[in-house]
Amino acid sequence: MLPRNKQKRESDLLTWLKAGFILTGVATTLGWILQLSQSNFGVQSITGENCQTDRSFVLIPEGEFIAGSDRPERDYGYQISALAIATESQSVADAEAKLRQVGWFEGESIKQTQSLPSFCISRNLVTNEEYQAFVDETNHNPPGISETEYQEQGFLVHPYSAVKSFLWVDGKYPAGKGKHPVVLVSYQDAVTYADWKGEQTGETYRLPTATEWEKAARGTDGHYFPWGNEWNSEGTNWAGSQLEYTSAIAQFPLSRSVYGVEDMAGNVFEFTSTLISRNIDTVSIMKGCSWDDFPGFCRSAYQHTRPIQSRHILFGFRLVKE
Repeated sequence: MLPRNKQKRESDLLTWLKAGFILTGVATTLGWILQLSQSNFGVQSITGENCQTDRSFVLIPEGEFIAGSDRPERDYGYQISALAIATESQSVADAEAKLRQVGWFEGESIKQTQSLPSFCISRNLVTNEEYQAFVDETNHNPPGISETEYQEQGFLVHPYSAVKSFLWVDGKYPAGKGKHPVVLVSYQDAVTYADWKGEQTGETYRLPTATEWEKAARGTDGHYFPWGNEWNSEGTNWAGSQLEYTSAIAQFPLSRSVYGVEDMAGNVFEFTSTLISRNIDTVSIMKGCSWDDFPGFCRSAYQHTRPIQSRHILFGFRLVKE
């Protein structure tokens, strides 16, 4: 299934490229990166019993897994994205050439075997309903962004008119969207929510690292997607789904990882605790892909960065319990 209006998607792509809606992800070989993320070294593995006292969390076992991507995988990402973008006025070859020119997938980490201690990750994204309880109890600012702030933030893939249907009104989330992932929150909003949740339960919560997220999404054998290595247009909420909005959590069974973690492709990008110092900004590595993305971006290896103060209709988060 192709996007809602292929001419509009072609226009969106041009806007994407001009707005620079890509910055390199980890790019660990570059000397200007300062890694600020929480290290996994010396972290004691959590047990299954401790993790699953709350059934909304899933234990990811300790051990090795294949992370990152190689040239064949990145080439496949360009090819399947170009097939989705191509229109009557733009051939598949031209679409692929534009994607490669920007280098969308060249910031991914090199394919390698890594090892992690076990960790406990939330089965689902944090929802509007859950975030509402936090806002109500703490008087924390509800999700949102003004038109001026949105313009100043940049990466304007969508006009502000598209943002309006995601805005909370009078401190309440959009009607009927309680089970949708919360968006228009910043990295710090997510951290503050995690701290508040810990106060409620007596446990410690945080954002996953980018590496933890990737293992939770693809398992141990390096699958491109949660379901395998071949793109499936029915697998997730992406540009071709024609939903043009977030979807309720856990609605796409193919996007459930081998561990039972939901929405590990599509719906929203996710903040991670892996931070990088870039010029004057601190940025978070974003994992996953969003409801307006193309197939290659929904691979588990894909990543890009965004300033931690960013608030967008494409960004959400989930938690890890320690």
